[in-house]
Amino acid sequence: MTAELRFAQVDVFGASALLGNPVAVVVDAEGLSDETMARFARWTNLSETTFLLAPTNDAADYRLRIFTPGGELPFAGHPTLGSAHAWLEAGGVPKTEGVVVQECAAGLVELRVEGDRLAFAGPPLVRSGEVDESTVERVARSLRIPRSDVLAAEWVDNGPGWLAVLLRSADEVLALRPDFVSMGDLHVGVVAPHTTGHEADFEVRGFVPGLGIPEDLVTGSLNAGLAMWLIGSDRAPQKYVAAQGTALGRAGRVHVQHVDGRYWIGGQTRAIVRGTVAMPADAVTGRS
Repeated sequence: MTAELRFAQVDVFGASALLGNPVAVVVDAEGLSDETMARFARWTNLSETTFLLAPTNDAADYRLRIFTPGGELPFAGHPTLGSAHAWLEAGGVPKTEGVVVQECAAGLVELRVEGDRLAFAGPPLVRSGEVDESTVERVARSLRIPRSDVLAAEWVDNGPGWLAVLLRSADEVLALRPDFVSMGDLHVGVVAPHTTGHEADFEVRGFVPGLGIPEDLVTGSLNAGLAMWLIGSDRAPQKYVAAQGTALGRAGRVHVQHVDGRYWIGGQTRAIVRGTVAMPADAVTGRS
């Protein structure tokens, strides 16, 4: 016997369909155990799989749990956008028109509709400041670049553990061929400006080998942390576009805007797969 749960696979941040980062969303996730969620996330083998649940906070519209193949995350950006898209498409009605409030392990995350895009407000950093020199040297070794190529390094951690390094040019970012064994459990974001005339202002790459994701396709949480660093240090304007996924054959476009002290991270969301997932009935509490 199986339980049929509504399911969607949503492409997030793509400049057009199939060029972003997919997230698997189980819409009817009530009753699933932690182990079932983790096992299903390993089975999808996507960077993240999410599970929509009833909120426990009265201010929230829904609660979200986020799993990578290697474990659970308190927050992640592209799963937040993709899950909000799936929730709305499945008939979810926000308490406040035009505003969706997600509850997750990192707290409440506000989202808004921006035309044909969704955007989330970047959560506060749990760790910030300059990265110590020994860690920067380790990062440079793992990226296979001279230490002198790193112009600056900063903790931009809003939950997943990100640290970021700034290089001189987008070409240098795209040329990276990291040593993931050396990188180990570090979650490394790399950013550099594009030359004038490119449709994006910055090129971004995110490496998380410790979570079973050598390189993430397009990363909302990283871009949220980067926005706080780059805009806060006057390295970026109040509004810009970041490209990510280029090195992997994708065309991610992350739209960043700083308004009234909040950092909004937006992008296109498109449901590519809709249907049901068959879970073993005994894996879903209260169903048979």
